[in-house]
Amino acid sequence: MTWTFTDDVDVFLASAGPSLAARPVEHTVALSVTERLRRSGAHHYGDDDPLLGWWRGADGAVAGTLVRTPPHAALLTAVPPEAVGPLVEALGAGSDLDGVNADRDIAALLAARLPGYRTVQEQRLYRLGMLRPPSPAPEGRARVATRADRALLVEWVRGFADATGQAGKATSLVEWLVDEGTERGSLTLWECGGTPVALAGRTRMLAGTVRVTLVYTPPDFRGRGYGAAVTAASSRAALEAGAAEVLLFADLANPTSNGVYLRIGYEPVADRVQLRRDAR
Repeated sequence: MTWTFTDDVDVFLASAGPSLAARPVEHTVALSVTERLRRSGAHHYGDDDPLLGWWRGADGAVAGTLVRTPPHAALLTAVPPEAVGPLVEALGAGSDLDGVNADRDIAALLAARLPGYRTVQEQRLYRLGMLRPPSPAPEGRARVATRADRALLVEWVRGFADATGQAGKATSLVEWLVDEGTERGSLTLWECGGTPVALAGRTRMLAGTVRVTLVYTPPDFRGRGYGAAVTAASSRAALEAGAAEVLLFADLANPTSNGVYLRIGYEPVADRVQLRRDAR
């Protein structure tokens, strides 16, 4: 039983890719992050090299992965408890690990081994059951965002980053998300009276799954059902494109968004915890 590490996404996917694709709901973020590295290069997320690892169990099969793209927290998926100690030792007892995103049980094991780390966010993964339109339905309609919306989209994706604790997201990455999303037609706007009032995006379909993301309503338009409407519209577009599973994450500290997702047909799957090293 051992960890293997590389900074080469092709090497990582050759070994760990099949295990990720076999359970795409659980591995949705790892799949989309490594796909971006494969398409856009090792430094898509920042100047530092990525760190990609996989754990092989006693039977030799891949039984857990690590995907780290600084400055983002390291993402652990499907890691068995016995792999936690060797991982901490391999990474220098936390000396070079400033953040970790893991399922709740593994996060607790990590926190016990990493003094000075604290929980900074708890998220719930949802999967779509039967899509239900918002009730009451808000005024307006959905439309696909285009390049003509670029300035507004950049502003709103920046607002989304600020609202979700990602205020340090580089301008180049925000612009990439907008340009790539409009090129794919995966950014949906909800309009009321011809004015855009809410946004939702979608990841590429990978292993039959699509994740709804970038759900954002500017403060002046909140409380009117636009967020629910644009999320439902984006979810419907994913289904119409052939997705077998439609997913999204919600911050557990935001009961409003969690309630919205439940009302339009999303069902809880699992909770994840993000730990960060206390800088004090």
